Amino acid sequence: MAVQTERIPARRRRLGDRLAVLGEREFTWFFIGYTTSLVGSSMAPVAVAFAVLDDGGGGTDVGWVMAARILPVVLVLLAGGVIADRLGSRRVMLGSDLLRGLVQALFAGLLAAGRAPVWAMVSLVAVWGIGEGLFMPAFGAVVPDLVRRKELMADANTLLGLGRSVSAVVGPATAGLVTAAWGPATVLLADAVTYGVGAFALARLRLPVRAPAGGESMIRDVRAGWSEFASRPWLWITTVQMGLFNLLVWAPFLVLGPLLAQQGLGGARAWGLVMGGYGAGAVLGGLLMLGRAPARPLAVASVAALGWALPSGAFAAGAGLPWVAAGALVAGVGSAVCGTLYSTTTQKWVPVEMLGRMTAFGVLGSFALGPLGLAAAGPLADRFGAGAVLLFGAVWQLVAGAVVLAVPAVRNRRWEEGPDS
Repeated sequence: MAVQTERIPARRRRLGDRLAVLGEREFTWFFIGYTTSLVGSSMAPVAVAFAVLDDGGGGTDVGWVMAARILPVVLVLLAGGVIADRLGSRRVMLGSDLLRGLVQALFAGLLAAGRAPVWAMVSLVAVWGIGEGLFMPAFGAVVPDLVRRKELMADANTLLGLGRSVSAVVGPATAGLVTAAWGPATVLLADAVTYGVGAFALARLRLPVRAPAGGESMIRDVRAGWSEFASRPWLWITTVQMGLFNLLVWAPFLVLGPLLAQQGLGGARAWGLVMGGYGAGAVLGGLLMLGRAPARPLAVASVAALGWALPSGAFAAGAGLPWVAAGALVAGVGSAVCGTLYSTTTQKWVPVEMLGRMTAFGVLGSFALGPLGLAAAGPLADRFGAGAVLLFGAVWQLVAGAVVLAVPAVRNRRWEEGPDS
């Protein structure tokens, strides 16, 4: 299907004009703080894993510690959305950065002192997860307040996505080197410092003062948020699509991809090249999105999402490393395009007083089934074969993308339409 795109003036095609959003003071401060803390956050999981192993723990202990971070995020998300709408995004994110920075500093201190048993690590990582669960909905709601020229909002989301993509590549590699040289405590201390930078940037923001949204009861606020979420077919349909993608496509790929790389492509080096291709594609996709505003953004996002079928399909077909890495590259491009367009359309079409709760429901719906997919991928591969599981995921992604694209509320939603009432 040919997708019509909004005409972009020639001046917006120059790189300098595509980076015009960096001329927005509030966005620039936030971008600096956010990307700095992202690098630290992407370093921390490597340090935590080796902290457990250095303490004599095994794979089970590492799993417990990692799960202790994810579960609180899921449990806190909806409350985080309500709190962000009531108190304002900046306050919530500032508190979250301070909390997470304190946790990481304490974690580093315990490691340096040799007093960090597994139960203490689990406890600290759980508090870290609570901070992340509070941050996510507030982050989704703050972008419209950072950009005065609303035509630059897509570029703002693109640059934030680029920051995530680059940090996902740079952070773990840096953490591995630093952990090997000076130990995991140093990495966690550095992460605490990056949260401090993020908090400093947030403290400098001058954002519009909005009346608190919501009523006296948090439960009523959650119900009101759900009612608004469910009333927007374009929003809940794409959220369901993303949730099933994480369950059926991405989770099996992350579990079974390394297995197949070990069996037929050369092991860890090959898997590193595949994931490196994905990261490079995400960076490329972000650069391609700068200065572009598709006339039908959800249609473009749905087409881009089809690319996620390629790396799983290549593995299932027994293709060589170049083909699998190329598939991952295309999937990475699609990831950046989808992330930018889904974020921008939500911020553009949802009333600002509901954005925290809408973001919370979107994130929860998109990722809640992911842990189930991670747990089920291995047993399903034992029963049906890893290739069959990945092939099912690839076919599912193509069929689901076509179905979503056929929905008028998704396909026909146009960029210039105003906020939903």
